[in-house]
Amino acid sequence: MESAAVEFPYYPLNDFGPAMKGMVIGGLGIFHVFLAQFAIGGGMLMCYFQWLSQTGREPAAREALDGYFKFLVLVSFVAGALTGVAMWFTTIQISPRTIGMMVEEFHWIWATEWTFFCLEVAAGYAYYRCGGGLADRARMTLLALYSLAAWFSLFWINGILSWQLTPGGWTPAGSVWAGFFNPSFWPSLFYRTFAAMSIAALVACVVVNAHPRLSLGERDALIHRAAHFLIPMALMPVLGLWYLYAIPPDSRAWALGGSAAMTLFTGVAAGASLFVGLYALIGLNLQRVTINGATATLLCGLAFVATGGGEFVREGVRKPYTVRGALFSNSIAPSEVAELRRVGSVTRDPYPLRHPQAYPNDQVRLGAKVFRFLCGVCHTMDGANGLVHLAGTWTLEQLRLNIAKLQLTKPFMPPFAGTADELEALVQLISWTRAGRPEDWPLSNEVPTIVQIDRWLQEAGIHPASQREGKR
Repeated sequence: MESAAVEFPYYPLNDFGPAMKGMVIGGLGIFHVFLAQFAIGGGMLMCYFQWLSQTGREPAAREALDGYFKFLVLVSFVAGALTGVAMWFTTIQISPRTIGMMVEEFHWIWATEWTFFCLEVAAGYAYYRCGGGLADRARMTLLALYSLAAWFSLFWINGILSWQLTPGGWTPAGSVWAGFFNPSFWPSLFYRTFAAMSIAALVACVVVNAHPRLSLGERDALIHRAAHFLIPMALMPVLGLWYLYAIPPDSRAWALGGSAAMTLFTGVAAGASLFVGLYALIGLNLQRVTINGATATLLCGLAFVATGGGEFVREGVRKPYTVRGALFSNSIAPSEVAELRRVGSVTRDPYPLRHPQAYPNDQVRLGAKVFRFLCGVCHTMDGANGLVHLAGTWTLEQLRLNIAKLQLTKPFMPPFAGTADELEALVQLISWTRAGRPEDWPLSNEVPTIVQIDRWLQEAGIHPASQREGKR
């Protein structure tokens, strides 16, 4: 057992001050997902516009297509590539063990996805540089390659991301395909595909309205052609219900009332999608109303809100895991909790604190290391999602009890994976911060207190709340 503790992987983690680490990666991720889905749907829409042009159904589609593609290259290729790199750079600073597991388990899937991404970039830039002088057939070939590569990039990434929440029959020693084609793979893939088509159509409405060389009649015709890509939104409620049915019951409960934040963002995402869908289906496709640039921009904004809400919920309902059943949100494996309870979570943490002299004594310094290791990925001390604010009204006894029985206090939290002494050190850190960080702070090392904390830890057990409920 001792060797297991020695081999536990510790990583140097970056600190973002008052900004919660999860909020940093979440905000960046929402922006990146919106851009990526725009690129995927944009490829499909450009193929459609090219077909309209070369068949003579909408001669102005070629003019709109070239302007749309330049916008796609500027926004999606450049900003999407930058945010994609930033996602990797940020996640390895926040949750390196989770990223390591994703790469280790799916390295060939990632390699395949990157191959399709390279094809997407090559086809896209070939069209950007040479598309204007090519014949219709060659233009369609490049656009089809771009669109196909972009969608298959989504296909491969979707399998990995959905695996985090619904691993299905996957085990670390088992088949990679059991994890890839997991229970939420198909509803998630179809939902993201239709979302990508919708975003592309809404952006097209903005770009076409802003095109200086299109007449009012041409703009109106092209906008209603683009609106055809909004029709699949009628299926999104069914796909959403399918997705909810596919995810674990406790995760589904967070989104449907079990967590105020998750329920709120579920409602925001559903409400924004419903508004866009009703306007698109009834206004643009049935009544064929004219839409101006301002309205199109507003609808794009609502689509971004829907994307943000959906991504927030998708990330949030995984709690208390980052990979369900394999890694808790603080990157501790369920099988490691008992050992860390025995030897201590930070006993062998080799990385020093920043500004250790700022803490009044060794116990509070220990609490700071425990906070960094067990809590810091989702919380700050007194910033966003700060422990001081969340536990601001708790007495010392409540702090000890609630943290010791953390997974019972808050079922979306993992069990506390440290010793009773470490828990008391964390309590003292919170209390010291709540008191305004005075220069002097008394030690709290009474034996009865530590014994009581240890008793509470044993009562809580080492399993998350969902497993405890399942055993009743």
